[in-house]
Amino acid sequence: MISITEAQLTAWIAPIFWPFLRMLGMFGASPVLSVRAIPTRTKICLAFFIALAAQASLTNQPVVSLNDPSTVGTAVHEVLIGLAIGFAVRLVFASVELAGELMGLQMGLNFAMFFDAMTSSQASAVSRFFGNMAILLFVVSNGHLMVMMAVIKSYDAFPVNHGILQTYGQLKLYTMGADLFATALWISLPLVGMLLMVNLTLGIVSRIAPQMNIYAVGFPVILTVGLMGIAAGLPLLDAPMMSLMVRAMALFSGS
Repeated sequence: MISITEAQLTAWIAPIFWPFLRMLGMFGASPVLSVRAIPTRTKICLAFFIALAAQASLTNQPVVSLNDPSTVGTAVHEVLIGLAIGFAVRLVFASVELAGELMGLQMGLNFAMFFDAMTSSQASAVSRFFGNMAILLFVVSNGHLMVMMAVIKSYDAFPVNHGILQTYGQLKLYTMGADLFATALWISLPLVGMLLMVNLTLGIVSRIAPQMNIYAVGFPVILTVGLMGIAAGLPLLDAPMMSLMVRAMALFSGS
């Protein structure tokens, strides 16, 4: 008769169960992977498959029994780490959308607001356009694979049963705030400077020819220059976005 002990079940289930929870937390907060178009069952199956496939890389991890008094704390710890990784990716997308907000403000297009179902908030047309471009770059540049790899690499810095307070003391996610604004300005500064020169030129023209209706002429000129600047800057959007993405994922790899 085959007999299986509780220790054997724990040794089989625990190494898969804890990465599974961390991966589910990441799927719940990551911008692209958490969309409602992906069924919940698909997310659960994909998280389990990734946790199972990652067992060869997750060595020397402490085994926490499911009957241990610290099981609830460990489960909360794993889910919070996954949510933190997804939130870091969301900050990367927020920096690109903030750059779009700044560009739209200079172009005079921020009055074109509409409801964004993904964030349940109002968003401008330029901001949503850059958000969609960020999603395309994220998928094309294998950003989803980078995020999944970050979840696996996070066990080097935050192993199972690491402790919630110790994890938050070691995880410095607040440093992403400065990077968010710096990257947004990095992306939008060329177009903002270009539009500033256009406004300066229109101001000089209005002083030279007061009879010209500068309001009727200025808006089409600013809009045309802004659209040309966006078209010229889109091929360069991948460099700042991926640079911020690498810095965000480095917070969870212990480097």
